[in-house]
Amino acid sequence: MAKKVARKGKKKLSKKYVSFSGRMVMIGFGSIGQGVMPLIFRHIDIKPEQITVISAEDRGGLKELKKFGVTFIRKRITQDNLRQTLDRRVGKGDFVVNLSVEVASTALVEFCQEKGALYIDTCIEPWPGGYTDPNLSVSLRSNYALRENMLKLAPKYRGGPTAVIAHGANPGLVSHFVKKALVNIAKDTGMGAVKPTTREGWAELARDLGVRVIHIAERDTQVSKKPKKVGEFVNTWSIDGFVSEGSQPAEMGWGTHEKGLPADGARHEFGCGAAIYLNRPGLITRVRTWTPLEGPFHGFIITHNESISMADYFTLRQGENATYRPTVHYAYHPCDQAIMSMHECAGKNLHQQKTQRLIVDEITEGRDELGVLLMGHAKGAYWYGSQLDIHEARELTPYNNATSIQVCAPVLSGIIWALENPERGIVEADEMDFDRNLEICMPYLGPVVGKYSDWTPLKDRGGLFPEDLDTNDPWQFKNFRVV
Repeated sequence: MAKKVARKGKKKLSKKYVSFSGRMVMIGFGSIGQGVMPLIFRHIDIKPEQITVISAEDRGGLKELKKFGVTFIRKRITQDNLRQTLDRRVGKGDFVVNLSVEVASTALVEFCQEKGALYIDTCIEPWPGGYTDPNLSVSLRSNYALRENMLKLAPKYRGGPTAVIAHGANPGLVSHFVKKALVNIAKDTGMGAVKPTTREGWAELARDLGVRVIHIAERDTQVSKKPKKVGEFVNTWSIDGFVSEGSQPAEMGWGTHEKGLPADGARHEFGCGAAIYLNRPGLITRVRTWTPLEGPFHGFIITHNESISMADYFTLRQGENATYRPTVHYAYHPCDQAIMSMHECAGKNLHQQKTQRLIVDEITEGRDELGVLLMGHAKGAYWYGSQLDIHEARELTPYNNATSIQVCAPVLSGIIWALENPERGIVEADEMDFDRNLEICMPYLGPVVGKYSDWTPLKDRGGLFPEDLDTNDPWQFKNFRVV
């Protein structure tokens, strides 16, 4: 039975949540920078002269910047010029919004902590080459390693200015979706109105419900009438970011119910131990998954921070041993033109096409169905998330498509949450107030739906070819993987 959460909040489309008197520096101005700027002005009491955008490129957004009246500096931030570029522009009480690629998040966080400035990003970025340097081991090119390096800073800056790490759609919004989904399942299975207040409490709830696998299950069906050309990468969101992530190893949080590692799987020799990686890029690694509108489909395990942070957050331990942890990973089917672009890129040994085209205004139809699929509990599988189509996205805010607005809304909510909680140090999405973030995001997500399903990865397999399946336990990773 589908549960549709009412689209409250037309009044909230103009609500001022908080005021900000400091300076805001936005690093990068691609599709997310352009999309979030009107939301900042709509929901935060801030003046254009308080904002500076620093970006190596404007990607067609210079006209919009002039409309907003903010200062624009065309410059690429590097290891050599970071301090020189930001020193006189960032100080105590200011806010750095990092929406860039190839500007190291750890360097920016340390700089902001020293300056007394707030910070947010949508993923943990390395300096150029960090994703693809062949001199680094596969393990060290992973999101797991990037996260571990960031978390090493947390004790040093505990109680310092809030730095919200990896808070877009995913990672970010989906962590709040998971908590809301757990609350819904608890209520629907007779456990009552449960809302834990601690990390351990949330992990115990997931364990007691029997959640064994969590997919970030996403299907993008947005289309453009303009066909993809040979040598062109087309996508509905950051192409550089997508190709970088897709070139990293496929990664997943590794559940305690799993009976054995995949043949190409490996554990990391450092850190929290909550995740594994495969010795192959995510761009060519597929799994079976499900969403309410699309039904069953094959998605790609593109590495994302939330696959690791969620698995870590929901881990229960006795001493050094993990007694409970779900398997967590992304299962993403991008728009069809992006699929064609991915195949071309993979066929060129992961060398990215020279021409890029972000589709926003030219999209004619389609939606981005983004949510979390929690499996293994008493009711089987439960998907909770956003089913935003392009037409509603355009009504809600300018400069966005259905994909970008699902990122921009949680960037906005993360900024507001940081302003409301300014001394929390380094914080991941899983540690934030999910109710507050969803309250701010919900008016921009279209229909937000919860639906149960009897789907498992063993369903409708066809049986035309022999497969190595575990029919006694449908929730084993080997049953999800497409080989």
